[in-house]
Amino acid sequence: MFTVSHKEGPIALIELTDAAAGSVAAVAPSRGGMATRLLIDGQEILFLDEASFLNVPGNVRGGNPLLFPSPGKLTDDAWSNQGRGGSMKQHGFGRNAAWSVHGTGTEGAASLTLRLASDDQTRAQFPWDFEALYTYTLRGDALRIDQQITNTGEGRMPFGLGFHPYFQVPQAEKAQTRIETATTRVYDNAAKAEIAFEGFDLCADEVDYHLLDHGSTVGTLSRPGWDRRMVLSCSEAFTHWVVWTLKGRDFVCLEPWTCPGDALNTGDRLLHLDAGQSMTVWTEIAYR
Repeated sequence: MFTVSHKEGPIALIELTDAAAGSVAAVAPSRGGMATRLLIDGQEILFLDEASFLNVPGNVRGGNPLLFPSPGKLTDDAWSNQGRGGSMKQHGFGRNAAWSVHGTGTEGAASLTLRLASDDQTRAQFPWDFEALYTYTLRGDALRIDQQITNTGEGRMPFGLGFHPYFQVPQAEKAQTRIETATTRVYDNAAKAEIAFEGFDLCADEVDYHLLDHGSTVGTLSRPGWDRRMVLSCSEAFTHWVVWTLKGRDFVCLEPWTCPGDALNTGDRLLHLDAGQSMTVWTEIAYR
């Protein structure tokens, strides 16, 4: 049985449930449209720092923040592209915006579609008109997120997409946690240097690795407390992967992006839409 229900509280949530699979996903439309919880077969998949979640309008540390229209950090929080310029904070404005509920469904799955459209506040940071529709679909052991972006204005619109999922990994399990990758080189964002990849030391004070040749649209994470793996799958547009964690915090982030940080300045792997054009991509978090 699939259900979609509204949960009142300090920040309202919409809960998707697959009762047969024991799966639950909670989404906060007003808090950047992010998933705050993912429970699959009784196992909590996502970490959430409740204090940061309730600290509006600050950034949330936890859940699965949506990175739009610019994943990563811009140089000096500023960008210049196609003769235009402006400023934007790290990971873009989508993760802090209030998204509206565009639709729900329970036929064959529990689903929720959220909408974010350009307005005066977004244009002050990103002077293009757009509509973003994100559809969460919970079924069985997986939560899928389909993302449809439309250029509703004039001119060619550059942008990037990404997710910043915080997977629940207790500090005591980090040494035995495994992330599979074929990468041979990484950009160590903490040290600001490109280095040969020799494995992840997830117990270090900070790990902030950008995988330069991951070579896959799939990432996996396994930890001793799980009897299965977390499998993160994406459409082919997601070419840039990031691994981030902090010592003493019970999370490891495995982040798929469509472009590296600062792409609005460098142009590296930016997506583009002509006026009236749409693009649909997808991301799925599964526990299997």
